[in-house]
Amino acid sequence: MSFEIIKRNYDRGLWSKQMVKVAVIKGVITAEQYKEITGDDYQE
Repeated sequence: MSFEIIKRNYDRGLWSKQMVKVAVIKGVITAEQYKEITGDDYQE
């Protein structure tokens, strides 16, 4: 899993914000990348 794949899936509606948040928790992407993908600040 990579930032590009997560972003593509989110943009296509296949991933929810919660799913992207789990990727941050697991260390796959950073909080900054979460904001880039969703447009929202990452909240723990």
